[in-house]
Amino acid sequence: MTVSDPKADLHRYLRSAREAVLWKLDGLSEYDIRRPMTPTGTNLLGLVKHLGGVEFGYFGDTFARPYDEPLSQHDFDADPTADMWATAEQSRGEIIAFYRRSWAHSDATIEALDLTAQGLVPWWSEEHQAVTLHGILVHVIAETHRHAGHADIIRELIDGVAGLVDGNDNMPNTDPSWWLRHRAKVEKAAELAAGPTV
Repeated sequence: MTVSDPKADLHRYLRSAREAVLWKLDGLSEYDIRRPMTPTGTNLLGLVKHLGGVEFGYFGDTFARPYDEPLSQHDFDADPTADMWATAEQSRGEIIAFYRRSWAHSDATIEALDLTAQGLVPWWSEEHQAVTLHGILVHVIAETHRHAGHADIIRELIDGVAGLVDGNDNMPNTDPSWWLRHRAKVEKAAELAAGPTV
């Protein structure tokens, strides 16, 4: 039996979530990667931009590992959602490159420190600010997978593409007519559960 390395396991889950997020941009127009798909403006490129800032913050600021990334320095007083959308001037390539640079910075932190390494998250409440690399890895993995789920739903709303990663969608069926029948079945169950309408 092979003994796993906890840090390597966590790092692998973070890497897979990152790739899942970026895959959701593939093949879409500039408009589609930027357009707001929810009442709160959630959009694909904005999720990528946000996650780049998340990684620089949690694996940089938290562990006093400096970085020079102007794209991650937002004026949240002027716009509290500045990290969640791309301006018309910010290109897809620029934001993807920013996200990939955040990966490199995070990966260097993860490799340099033990899971027990101490850090401080200054934007958290005082009683929760003291953290370890282990705790931050779990936190960022959870946040990245959460946003990967958002990206999956947004992409499905845009053009029907759904699934886990390129080459492995992890879906039980690829026939569009099967999904239409499945959706109708789910809709019927919802109507029956709701009972007669007034």
